[in-house]
Amino acid sequence: MVTETPSGTLLVPVANPETVERLLDTAIDIAYGQSMRIVLVHVVEVPPQIPLSAGDSLIDDDGEEVRLLNEAVEQAADADVAVESRMRYARDIATGIVGAVDVHDADALLVGWRGRPRRRDIILGSFLDRILGEAPCDVFVKRIRTPSRDISSILVPVAGGPHCKLAVELAGTIAAQHDAPVHLLHVTHPDADDLTQEDTSALLQNYSSLLSDMDVKAESTTLRSDHVAGTITDETADHDLTILGATRDPFLKRKLVGSVAEGVGRAAASSVILTRKAPKDEDA
Repeated sequence: MVTETPSGTLLVPVANPETVERLLDTAIDIAYGQSMRIVLVHVVEVPPQIPLSAGDSLIDDDGEEVRLLNEAVEQAADADVAVESRMRYARDIATGIVGAVDVHDADALLVGWRGRPRRRDIILGSFLDRILGEAPCDVFVKRIRTPSRDISSILVPVAGGPHCKLAVELAGTIAAQHDAPVHLLHVTHPDADDLTQEDTSALLQNYSSLLSDMDVKAESTTLRSDHVAGTITDETADHDLTILGATRDPFLKRKLVGSVAEGVGRAAASSVILTRKAPKDEDA
């Protein structure tokens, strides 16, 4: 039985049977750490010739979509997390997910990313790009690379900004569930001056203090390199999970995640979660 009344809602779209279990592992960690309920949603694309009200005619009562949701619900329920599921019908996946954020008043959204080769003008994927640009809540995009849920070390590359702070907070939440340390990494230019180094030290200290307040052990490293993405990617091999925020602000339109976050997300040896802070009202 769930012992604490959830104070927030985490929306988790599920679609891929091969990765849903590991996506739910992360959702459960977040739900526990932030006292949230999980709302699972599977979006069914309804072609234009069929009314949305007749969308349920596209699935069977014992079809794959229903089994996927039921198994995900069972996994969350077995972990004593408050959970519910919904089948949603929409003309396209992005519209269905963004609409579900509004319907369920979600505080955060966790989605999976396949990490396919990039196409021109498409950063993470056509529907993910729209979600990142339109969802009014915090967004976590997870690319699953490792086969198990064991997490003994989390890497968080930091560079400042709201998306980066969200990444540190998420790392603290997950680390607390696994009694794992968080390794903060800042990559600075080889020619950085003393003032830049002082700013870097202050930044790392602020994030270390944030993690300390969450009772999470933090370690900090500064590396000098003129190839930021490559340096971070090399470091991911020593950690089970890498969490990093958007590297461009605003996190909108074409430059959704920035070359560093995107590059690390595609090439990292560990699983990766990219974070995007909910846009402020004036940014919407």
